[in-house]
Amino acid sequence: MDTIRIHGGRTLSGAIPIAGAKNAALPLMAASLLTDQALHLVNLPRLADIGSMRKLLSTHGVAIENGDASGEVSFNAAAVADTTAPYDLVRRMRASVLVLAPLLARFGRARVSLPGGCAIGTRPIDLHLAALSRLGADIDLADGYVEARAPGGLTGADFEFPAVSVGATENAMMGASLARGETVLRNAAREPEVVDLGRCLIAMGAKIEGLGGGTLQIQGVDRLHGARHSVIPDRIEAGSYAIAAAMTGGDVTLEGADPVALEALIDALRRSGVAIEVSATGLRVRAPGGKTGGMELVTRPYPGFPTDLQAQMMSLTAIAAGTSRITETIFENRFMHVPELLRMGADIRVAGATALIRGVARLKGAEVMATDLRASVSLILAALVAEGETVVNRVYHLDRGYERIEAKLAACGADIERTPAPS
Repeated sequence: MDTIRIHGGRTLSGAIPIAGAKNAALPLMAASLLTDQALHLVNLPRLADIGSMRKLLSTHGVAIENGDASGEVSFNAAAVADTTAPYDLVRRMRASVLVLAPLLARFGRARVSLPGGCAIGTRPIDLHLAALSRLGADIDLADGYVEARAPGGLTGADFEFPAVSVGATENAMMGASLARGETVLRNAAREPEVVDLGRCLIAMGAKIEGLGGGTLQIQGVDRLHGARHSVIPDRIEAGSYAIAAAMTGGDVTLEGADPVALEALIDALRRSGVAIEVSATGLRVRAPGGKTGGMELVTRPYPGFPTDLQAQMMSLTAIAAGTSRITETIFENRFMHVPELLRMGADIRVAGATALIRGVARLKGAEVMATDLRASVSLILAALVAEGETVVNRVYHLDRGYERIEAKLAACGADIERTPAPS
């Protein structure tokens, strides 16, 4: 497996272009199954998870072509021949379950393996299945697969999610778009990625109201058509680089970053002493001196502080002045980066869902192991300020969600290189 080596102590300065959002692109790709016409997606990031979804869609029979423009890809599901999503592909990425509703809504049947992904908790798909059942699907679990049937099509219904779920909201929204009658989804996720999917579905002919709020009203239509849609910028990638600039005392412009989607992070960074300027083209993050203050953070569904930036903020607080407290409310097993940060000299104590972090003067380079996607980047950030060399192993996690991370950081002055695995 590849490793990444970093010699810490460099101040980041320059500009970093923000790629399209992985968590928006994956459901958008799945939405191509809802129509027999081509869906053209612009600003699609080049990531391992995107490659996995392409393979899955190809297995179903979707024709995929790269466009002339950079990051533009067309998906044509006119000739879908197979409605089974096999274990070998689905196990690699949890977002594969997003093909369930489109296949079910359009073809009346779907057989989807129970999903895999990062080991950050159980993350059951119960809410996905409950919503689709309310829409009239007959669902069984057998041999590790979800067997879903709706031979007469889905039917609109009123459904309230017992807990906020991004993926379940997306699956239900796609299914309801082709259901007969009206669907009302209550306690729906409000994340920018959900809104982006809704806008794309509307461009395809869906009738959806309430995007960005907790209640969605969807009037089902007989069919959807093709469209051209640009994927929103990745707020988690942008947030990760903003934290990198803050940690290194840098001055970095995040080209294309959306400040509205990053309000919770911007507020937290400003309160800790980081200067952030919003412009028409993105964000400029400056932290002269590189020493931020302690903070109290609790992860929440959007518009709260995102769980996908929790690990990165822990790296920041590890070198902040004073004591910080971070509480994780979304996933029950998302502190797996803590033992690796301790190897680098961090002072962190975990009690249940809360981590108490006492900032230290400096971290020290070490050999560390990435356990999941966001833990991986937290170790990269810690290495940027650590004394000496850090070697990050199992960096394939990074490739699932960060496009050319070593090249983007090196362009801003980081001493970082990837060492390919021996062939």
